[in-house]
Amino acid sequence: MSINYRKTAQQVLELIGGEENISSATHCVTRLRIVLNDTDQVNTEELERVEAVKGSFYSNGQLQIILGNGVVDKVYKELMEITGREEQTKDEAKEDAANRGNPLQRAIKVLADVFIPILPAIVTAGLLLGINNILTGEGIFFDGASVIDVYPQWADFAEIINVIASTAFVFLPALIGWSVVKRFGGSPLLGIVLGLILVHPDLMNAHAYGDAVAAGEDIPTWSIFGLEIEAIGYQGQVLPIFVAGIILAKLEVFLRKYIPNSLQLLLVAPIALLLTGFLAFIFIGPITFAIGNWIIDGFIWLFGTLPMLAGLLYGALYAPLVITGMHHTFLAVDLQLTTTADGTFLWPILALSNIAQGSAAFAMYFVLKNQNLKGLSGTSGLTAWLGVTEPALFGVNLRFRFPFLCAIIGSSIAGMYITINQVLATTVGVGGVPGIFSIQIGSWGAFAIGMVIVIIVPFISTLLVGRVMKPKSLNE
Repeated sequence: MSINYRKTAQQVLELIGGEENISSATHCVTRLRIVLNDTDQVNTEELERVEAVKGSFYSNGQLQIILGNGVVDKVYKELMEITGREEQTKDEAKEDAANRGNPLQRAIKVLADVFIPILPAIVTAGLLLGINNILTGEGIFFDGASVIDVYPQWADFAEIINVIASTAFVFLPALIGWSVVKRFGGSPLLGIVLGLILVHPDLMNAHAYGDAVAAGEDIPTWSIFGLEIEAIGYQGQVLPIFVAGIILAKLEVFLRKYIPNSLQLLLVAPIALLLTGFLAFIFIGPITFAIGNWIIDGFIWLFGTLPMLAGLLYGALYAPLVITGMHHTFLAVDLQLTTTADGTFLWPILALSNIAQGSAAFAMYFVLKNQNLKGLSGTSGLTAWLGVTEPALFGVNLRFRFPFLCAIIGSSIAGMYITINQVLATTVGVGGVPGIFSIQIGSWGAFAIGMVIVIIVPFISTLLVGRVMKPKSLNE
């Protein structure tokens, strides 16, 4: 049956409280994204009964209505025509939503705005490092030997892959510098330069700093105006460039405001970089380096001392964190663990949590009778297994509640199991079934068992609850 886009737009408009309740509106590939003046005016139950609507949820201060690819843009145009509004960009709608949140929500939004743009580079690097691990890992295909040991002609191929893949992590501060300076209104190129400054090869590598201190070796220093400044780099560190990037952007904006246009090219960038660079090496770097290490040490202590409890809790909490957007805060921890420790114990649980939500969505395909919802369950379950959980999470599992809880039970059990077995990821990769390629070779067996748990437990428990207990939510 063909969709009447005009009628759909009119129905949506009526059920979200009318034109006067819209602060801003935009759309992505599959969803309308609307910032509302009053969320209480939305009739969610009736909204999700509209023929073209496949689900709705709130995220990042926006009501997001799932319409699907090829439908959402047509409905959006009709909505704009009915209301007489001009089309808006996603950035404009995001900014509107960000200004409405409380301080915690705005802080989380900043983290998301900074780290989401660099995720493609990080995930790509993780996948490529996974390929390198397959080629160089011993005991995968041959007893006590790797692929390149048996077939030396592949050694250089693996080396090139390693160089390409590791670049994103070697120059991680440059990526973060670009993103954070752009987010705060500065010149992204200056953010890249600042990040590269913090990993300059003339500085003592941050990875060698701890060993040097433990061995009692001298740390190279600069002596400036009576100050002794340690000449160390911040490879693999997140907080130093994050804070320094904010200061650089704010300083650049300030200077552009007061320096005449004719002199900006000569003065703004040199002054901003010079001042921020000095602040980074004198104050920002040492302070944030210590704070970052305290945070990492805290996680390592918790997962090392109470692995069963820590794995269980993180497995249970990750999906709820996705709902609030707070999961972005842990990406910074993951990135630092992969570059400064033996690997990250958090990210494997993330990957299993995503698979669990997909498994629960797959089970709903056999529970639901509505053909539109059955189709959404199948496709969203597949995307969750490939690392994108939002369609399954918001479109299916949270809508009926019990699949969400069944998925959490599965991810909690699996999280506890892989934490007890000390499963680590060497990189941040695709957070789903392909995630096994980012896991350390020796932990593949334990992680595979974790995958079996998050496939079977959520699927069977969701199926049983849906078919046997028939919860009230199925009739809502």
